[in-house]
Amino acid sequence: MAENWVLTTTAQTPTNIAVIKYWGKRDETLILPVNSSISVTLDPTHLCTTTTVAVSPAFQQDRMWLNGKEISLSGGRYQNCLREIRSRAGDVQDKQKGIKIEKKDWEKLHVHIASYNNFPTAAGLASSAAGFACLVFALAKLMNVKEDLSKLSAIARQGSGSACRSLFGGFVKWIMGKEEDGSDSHAVQLVDEKHWNDLVIIIAVVSSRQKETSSTTGMRESVETSLLLKHRAEEIVPKRIVQMEEAIKNWDFASFAQLTCADSNQFHAVCLDTSPPIFYMNDTSHRIISCVEKWNRTEGSPQVAYTFDAGPNAVLIARDRKTAMQLLQRLLFHFPPNPDTDLNSYVIGDKSILKEAGIERMKDVQALLPPPEVKDNVQAQKYPGDVSYFICTKPGKGPVLLSDESLALIDPKTGLPK
Repeated sequence: MAENWVLTTTAQTPTNIAVIKYWGKRDETLILPVNSSISVTLDPTHLCTTTTVAVSPAFQQDRMWLNGKEISLSGGRYQNCLREIRSRAGDVQDKQKGIKIEKKDWEKLHVHIASYNNFPTAAGLASSAAGFACLVFALAKLMNVKEDLSKLSAIARQGSGSACRSLFGGFVKWIMGKEEDGSDSHAVQLVDEKHWNDLVIIIAVVSSRQKETSSTTGMRESVETSLLLKHRAEEIVPKRIVQMEEAIKNWDFASFAQLTCADSNQFHAVCLDTSPPIFYMNDTSHRIISCVEKWNRTEGSPQVAYTFDAGPNAVLIARDRKTAMQLLQRLLFHFPPNPDTDLNSYVIGDKSILKEAGIERMKDVQALLPPPEVKDNVQAQKYPGDVSYFICTKPGKGPVLLSDESLALIDPKTGLPK
């Protein structure tokens, strides 16, 4: 057999946003959480990681490129995922290319990995979740691993905790588990993306800069110093998980919104209760909360839920399309783009909501009137440029294989990124 063949697999995996948060590990190495969590998977058309994995006898070592830059694979998290997948690899045959790899060969063969996020990395939009989930899913396909998605989720968890939830679409629960070896800490799908397809999600990207305190450092400090975290994990979250599952199953938006907002606020309260305190939200984040709370109170029942991960970006979940349209009008009234910004690059993703909201040009944004719940000039203030851009999306499906060779990130001739 010629030694210059390259075998590739390409996958695409969505990111996810927790509505009942994961914060704090009881085991740092295995990434075992102090509480279970529930998330919604976002439509991969708008937020996903694409990863191509390649194997060749010509490769001298495992190598990885993220968003075009080579990164080191020496970290424990990458090594754990690679080791776990290799140990489960099966026989692989590609008759067209005349390639046959036996199970035992995988220990000797090296892989090249190229990964690309279509959204900001390390800015609190769960890029590592999508990244590690995609890495594990693509490697499992390349190496013919026969494990089901829940088993794969327990491997992805060892790369990034939240990654286990990105292996499914719709609403997903990460069961914290009880075993010391982490064998029962994995993700399960609660409902698929079609179950609650009325929901529309608008993300306000407040800052796409890297955050000051990484989630890993923040969690460690919270576990060590926050009394509120202990109370949250033991007393509050277990009840909320049950209530949230019920709300999702019954399309109960009022309960869903109340739980989502309360859990987000409590997670950030834990960050403030940490020593030294951690600040992930900023003034713009607080203004968005205020805007949503005012509107929900005026309506008498929740129209929109908000949730913030470890960063200032707001994830706003509207109960239906009409509400999303009204939400976008409010957001553009308070947070208009700078005058020289192109509206098409300011609202990305599903742009049809813009059109339905009657906003097609910058002058339509300028003509927006204050929403009815805004009663005075202070509340009607505008903050141009405080939001970088908005992403309109919805609950989405889990990981998929991409069979189109042109979408691969690695050149099958050279084994290097295209």
